Amino acid sequence: MNVFVKDNNIEAGIKLLRKKMQMDGLKKELKQREFYEKPSVKKKRKQREAARRKRKANLYNR
Repeated sequence: MNVFVKDNNIEAGIKLLRKKMQMDGLKKELKQREFYEKPSVKKKRKQREAARRKRKANLYNR
């Protein structure tokens, strides 16, 4: 992932990089991979995420 910095404005470059990482889901993935996640915990997390997506979809489809 590349971020081009204009006029040596590092703060703007960092802000843009963080935004790109969040949009790609990279930030979330890095946070999850920081520590080992047991398969049972991973399964429960996936179920919670699926239930959340389902509730959210039902909320907007009314």
